[in-house]
Amino acid sequence: MMGSAGIRLFAAAACVVLSASVSPAGVGPGEKAPAFVLKDVAGREHTLEQSLGNRCVVVMFIATRCPVSNKYNERMSALYRDYAPKGVAFLAINSNKQEDVEEVRRHAEEHGFRFPVLKDVDNRVADAYGAQVTPETYLIDPQGVIRYHGRIDDSMDPEDVHTHDLRAALDAVLGGTAVPRTETKAFGCSIKRVRGQS
Repeated sequence: MMGSAGIRLFAAAACVVLSASVSPAGVGPGEKAPAFVLKDVAGREHTLEQSLGNRCVVVMFIATRCPVSNKYNERMSALYRDYAPKGVAFLAINSNKQEDVEEVRRHAEEHGFRFPVLKDVDNRVADAYGAQVTPETYLIDPQGVIRYHGRIDDSMDPEDVHTHDLRAALDAVLGGTAVPRTETKAFGCSIKRVRGQS
Protein backbone atom coordinates (compact mmCIF):
# COMPACT_ATOMS: atom_id res chain seq x y z
CA MET A 1 0.00 0.00 0.00
CA MET A 2 1.28 3.47 -0.88
CA GLY A 3 1.83 5.71 2.16
CA SER A 4 0.89 9.37 2.36
CA ALA A 5 4.41 10.44 1.34
CA GLY A 6 4.26 8.15 -1.69
CA ILE A 7 0.87 9.52 -2.68
CA ARG A 8 2.21 13.07 -2.48
CA LEU A 9 5.23 12.17 -4.62
CA PHE A 10 3.02 10.40 -7.15
CA ALA A 11 0.68 13.41 -7.35
CA ALA A 12 3.61 15.78 -7.73
CA ALA A 13 5.22 13.67 -10.43
CA ALA A 14 2.02 13.77 -12.46
CA CYS A 15 2.69 17.38 -13.37
CA VAL A 16 5.93 16.79 -15.23
CA VAL A 17 4.29 16.01 -18.55
CA LEU A 18 2.84 19.49 -18.92
CA SER A 19 4.40 21.93 -21.37
CA ALA A 20 3.57 25.53 -22.07
CA SER A 21 2.35 26.54 -25.48
CA VAL A 22 4.71 28.87 -27.30
CA SER A 23 3.52 32.43 -26.59
CA PRO A 24 0.07 31.67 -25.15
CA ALA A 25 -2.10 34.72 -24.46
CA GLY A 26 0.64 36.93 -23.12
CA VAL A 27 3.85 38.30 -24.55
CA GLY A 28 6.71 36.84 -26.54
CA PRO A 29 10.03 37.71 -28.15
CA GLY A 30 10.14 41.14 -29.78
CA GLU A 31 7.44 42.53 -27.49
CA LYS A 32 7.81 44.89 -24.54
CA ALA A 33 7.90 43.10 -21.21
CA PRO A 34 4.95 44.05 -18.98
CA ALA A 35 5.96 46.30 -16.10
CA PHE A 36 5.35 45.06 -12.58
CA VAL A 37 5.83 45.92 -8.93
CA LEU A 38 6.17 42.97 -6.53
CA LYS A 39 7.48 42.39 -3.03
CA ASP A 40 10.14 39.86 -2.23
CA VAL A 41 9.96 37.39 0.65
CA ALA A 42 11.46 40.01 3.00
CA GLY A 43 8.81 42.59 2.06
CA ARG A 44 11.10 44.71 -0.14
CA GLU A 45 9.53 46.14 -3.30
CA HIS A 46 11.02 45.39 -6.71
CA THR A 47 10.04 46.80 -10.09
CA LEU A 48 11.02 45.60 -13.52
CA GLU A 49 12.08 49.14 -14.44
CA GLN A 50 14.48 49.40 -11.51
CA SER A 51 15.91 45.97 -12.23
CA LEU A 52 16.54 46.81 -15.88
CA GLY A 53 18.56 50.01 -15.53
CA ASN A 54 21.17 49.45 -18.25
CA ARG A 55 21.20 45.68 -18.01
CA CYS A 56 19.37 42.53 -19.03
CA VAL A 57 16.91 40.88 -16.69
CA VAL A 58 16.00 37.20 -16.51
CA VAL A 59 12.51 36.63 -15.10
CA MET A 60 11.99 33.06 -13.86
CA PHE A 61 8.60 31.71 -12.79
CA ILE A 62 9.31 29.08 -10.14
CA ALA A 63 7.54 27.00 -7.48
CA THR A 64 8.26 25.47 -4.08
CA ARG A 65 6.44 22.15 -4.58
CA CYS A 66 6.93 21.43 -8.27
CA PRO A 67 9.48 18.61 -8.75
CA VAL A 68 10.47 20.00 -12.15
CA SER A 69 11.11 23.49 -10.81
CA ASN A 70 13.05 22.00 -7.90
CA LYS A 71 15.23 20.01 -10.30
CA TYR A 72 16.34 23.38 -11.67
CA ASN A 73 17.16 25.06 -8.35
CA GLU A 74 20.91 24.51 -8.67
CA ARG A 75 20.90 25.38 -12.37
CA MET A 76 19.12 28.66 -11.63
CA SER A 77 21.70 29.44 -8.95
CA ALA A 78 24.51 28.57 -11.38
CA LEU A 79 23.04 30.92 -13.99
CA TYR A 80 22.98 33.68 -11.37
CA ARG A 81 26.61 32.99 -10.37
CA ASP A 82 27.78 32.98 -13.98
CA TYR A 83 25.85 35.95 -15.34
CA ALA A 84 25.28 38.36 -12.45
CA PRO A 85 28.95 39.42 -12.65
CA LYS A 86 28.30 40.25 -16.33
CA GLY A 87 25.55 42.69 -15.30
CA VAL A 88 22.50 40.45 -15.69
CA ALA A 89 19.76 40.75 -13.06
CA PHE A 90 17.68 37.74 -12.02
CA LEU A 91 14.16 37.86 -10.58
CA ALA A 92 12.33 34.71 -9.54
CA ILE A 93 8.55 34.94 -9.28
CA ASN A 94 6.23 32.56 -7.45
CA SER A 95 2.64 32.86 -8.71
CA ASN A 96 1.11 29.71 -7.18
CA LYS A 97 -1.95 30.41 -5.04
CA GLN A 98 -1.24 27.57 -2.57
CA GLU A 99 2.38 28.59 -1.85
CA ASP A 100 2.29 31.49 0.61
CA VAL A 101 5.02 34.02 1.29
CA GLU A 102 6.39 32.16 4.31
CA GLU A 103 6.67 28.91 2.35
CA VAL A 104 8.37 30.75 -0.51
CA ARG A 105 10.78 32.41 1.95
CA ARG A 106 11.74 29.09 3.55
CA HIS A 107 12.23 27.48 0.16
CA ALA A 108 14.51 30.31 -1.01
CA GLU A 109 16.58 30.05 2.19
CA GLU A 110 16.84 26.27 2.05
CA HIS A 111 18.16 26.38 -1.50
CA GLY A 112 20.46 29.35 -0.95
CA PHE A 113 18.95 31.57 -3.63
CA ARG A 114 20.95 34.80 -3.89
CA PHE A 115 18.57 36.38 -6.39
CA PRO A 116 15.32 38.04 -5.25
CA VAL A 117 12.29 35.76 -5.01
CA LEU A 118 9.05 37.70 -5.45
CA LYS A 119 5.49 36.71 -4.58
CA ASP A 120 2.94 37.32 -7.33
CA VAL A 121 -0.25 37.45 -5.26
CA ASP A 122 -3.32 36.86 -7.48
CA ASN A 123 -0.97 35.73 -10.33
CA ARG A 124 -1.35 39.05 -12.13
CA VAL A 125 2.23 39.07 -13.42
CA ALA A 126 1.98 35.46 -14.61
CA ASP A 127 -1.20 36.43 -16.45
CA ALA A 128 0.40 39.50 -18.03
CA TYR A 129 3.34 37.46 -19.32
CA GLY A 130 1.28 34.41 -20.24
CA ALA A 131 3.45 32.15 -18.07
CA GLN A 132 1.91 28.69 -17.74
CA VAL A 133 4.40 26.38 -16.00
CA THR A 134 7.30 26.28 -13.58
CA PRO A 135 10.05 26.80 -14.44
CA GLU A 136 9.43 29.21 -17.32
CA THR A 137 11.81 32.05 -18.21
CA TYR A 138 11.91 35.38 -20.04
CA LEU A 139 15.11 37.23 -21.03
CA ILE A 140 14.53 40.97 -21.26
CA ASP A 141 17.07 43.34 -22.80
CA PRO A 142 18.01 46.77 -21.34
CA GLN A 143 15.33 48.42 -23.52
CA GLY A 144 12.66 46.26 -21.92
CA VAL A 145 12.14 44.01 -24.96
CA ILE A 146 11.76 40.25 -24.53
CA ARG A 147 14.56 38.51 -26.42
CA TYR A 148 13.93 34.93 -25.30
CA HIS A 149 11.01 33.01 -23.77
CA GLY A 150 10.85 29.38 -22.74
CA ARG A 151 12.75 26.66 -20.95
CA ILE A 152 16.13 26.86 -19.22
CA ASP A 153 17.39 23.81 -21.10
CA ASP A 154 15.96 20.73 -22.76
CA SER A 155 15.97 18.14 -19.96
CA MET A 156 14.83 17.88 -16.36
CA ASP A 157 17.76 15.47 -15.88
CA PRO A 158 20.99 17.51 -15.87
CA GLU A 159 22.87 14.48 -17.21
CA ASP A 160 20.69 14.45 -20.33
CA VAL A 161 20.85 18.12 -21.35
CA HIS A 162 21.72 18.75 -25.01
CA THR A 163 20.72 22.40 -25.48
CA HIS A 164 21.33 25.17 -22.93
CA ASP A 165 18.68 27.46 -24.40
CA LEU A 166 18.66 30.27 -21.83
CA ARG A 167 22.47 30.37 -21.63
CA ALA A 168 22.68 30.54 -25.42
CA ALA A 169 20.22 33.44 -25.46
CA LEU A 170 22.14 35.27 -22.71
CA ASP A 171 25.46 34.81 -24.51
CA ALA A 172 23.96 36.11 -27.74
CA VAL A 173 22.37 39.21 -26.20
CA LEU A 174 25.47 40.04 -24.17
CA GLY A 175 27.64 39.49 -27.25
CA GLY A 176 25.44 41.63 -29.49
CA THR A 177 24.50 38.77 -31.81
CA ALA A 178 21.18 37.22 -32.82
CA VAL A 179 19.57 34.84 -30.32
CA PRO A 180 19.74 31.37 -31.93
CA ARG A 181 16.29 30.31 -30.70
CA THR A 182 14.07 33.09 -29.41
CA GLU A 183 11.33 30.77 -28.15
CA THR A 184 11.12 27.23 -26.84
CA LYS A 185 8.42 25.24 -25.06
CA ALA A 186 8.78 25.43 -21.30
CA PHE A 187 7.84 22.27 -19.39
CA GLY A 188 6.95 21.66 -15.78
CA CYS A 189 4.02 22.00 -13.38
CA SER A 190 1.10 24.25 -14.21
CA ILE A 191 0.90 27.55 -12.32
CA LYS A 192 -2.00 27.21 -9.88
CA ARG A 193 -4.00 30.37 -10.40
CA VAL A 194 -6.57 32.06 -8.16
CA ARG A 195 -8.76 32.59 -11.19
CA GLY A 196 -8.91 31.43 -14.81
CA GLN A 197 -7.04 28.25 -15.64
CA SER A 198 -5.18 26.39 -12.94
